[in-house]
Amino acid sequence: MININGNFSDNNQVLTAENRGYSYGDALFETIKVSNSKILFLEDHYFRLMSSMRIMRMEIPMSFTMEFIEAEILKTIEKNNLLSASARVKVQVHRNSGGLYFPTNKEVTFIISAKALDTDFYLLNDDAYQVDLFKDFYVAPGLLSTLKTNNRAINVIGSIYAKENDLDNCLLLNTNKSVVEALNGNLFLVKGNTIKTPPLADGCLKGVMRQQIINVLELLPDYTLIEESISPFELQKADELFVTNVIQGIQPITKYRKKVFVNEVSKMLLQKINVKVRLG
Repeated sequence: MININGNFSDNNQVLTAENRGYSYGDALFETIKVSNSKILFLEDHYFRLMSSMRIMRMEIPMSFTMEFIEAEILKTIEKNNLLSASARVKVQVHRNSGGLYFPTNKEVTFIISAKALDTDFYLLNDDAYQVDLFKDFYVAPGLLSTLKTNNRAINVIGSIYAKENDLDNCLLLNTNKSVVEALNGNLFLVKGNTIKTPPLADGCLKGVMRQQIINVLELLPDYTLIEESISPFELQKADELFVTNVIQGIQPITKYRKKVFVNEVSKMLLQKINVKVRLG
């Protein structure tokens, strides 16, 4: 069952040819993990969605409070019999049909869907996980690249490239040839006691789990966090690389080309994130 503006339907064919999210990518989305009716990092997701809608110049309905979004997510979870399970929830917002590039309708529609997940909290996946650079297309640094819009062509093509080359993931570069992120999450690099992640100015996604990791690291005196551009040459010199997103938590990278990595820091951070989730 999907939630369309508060009304539920089991018909997934909800789009028309005039849908602006489909026609022009005039849409945003949030991917949220819900565990046993607990919405993880709700406040971060909500404020990112509101900020993104403002940047996209969407008209935010007065009803779009955090309490309203929370209630609609939980109603969707209940309708899909997932109150006592873990679920991947997708909240999509698109501007309503009307106009060409210039929208003639200021109103928006939200769609919420949910699918079951296997794990309640975050588990460390220490299976082999190999990545390489995707260099066919580049991310443009700038504010729009930090948003979760429906314009994900580079992620789609990169995922096909990864599959064709027996890779588990790819790392994206921006037009300055700096490493920005992975296809499905933010990137962190560990070298000694220094941990680097690309800055938002480089065009990486403003990830919710990225921010959680930053918050945890700021409380650990043994590590120094730097938000700084990462050169491809740094990857093979790193002790550890890992990818973060709200569904998996932390995914350690085990191999980049000929370099094999450990996962000590990612394991430690994942434990602290799980503690934060349980206490939050």
